[in-house]
Amino acid sequence: MLQNVADDPGALTPEELRARYDDSLRETVEAVGAAEIAREAGVPREAVDALAAGESPDLTLEEAAAILAVPADAPDADAIRVEVLDDLMMGMSIAVLDVETLESELDGKLEAKEIQQKIEGRFPMTLSELALLQQAIEGRKP
Repeated sequence: MLQNVADDPGALTPEELRARYDDSLRETVEAVGAAEIAREAGVPREAVDALAAGESPDLTLEEAAAILAVPADAPDADAIRVEVLDDLMMGMSIAVLDVETLESELDGKLEAKEIQQKIEGRFPMTLSELALLQQAIEGRKP
């Protein structure tokens, strides 16, 4: 899903990754319809319409997962969200990164404590933060 939008996420900028996330969400909106996505996912219609119009609205990972879960053949939103977070944790393990090192990689854009809480799913993560973290982690993998 979101973690699979690029073959080499570490080679992209966070902005490019975020655009790929938006494209993936937009495909779902186009396939299902904005009204049904907004109703079923519980995401504000304005955000869904913005996606459909090619914009990049402020969305959380939870909202994105809810959108991707709307098609009948899709996994449920919680499974999507957990899979993305697990992928970040596994990536940190493979890249031998701790949250303090990751904080320094992000030039202070997120603090170590924030990173840990977001990756553990204890605090909401925006898609822009996901892109930032995914790019930094993937860019450090051997």
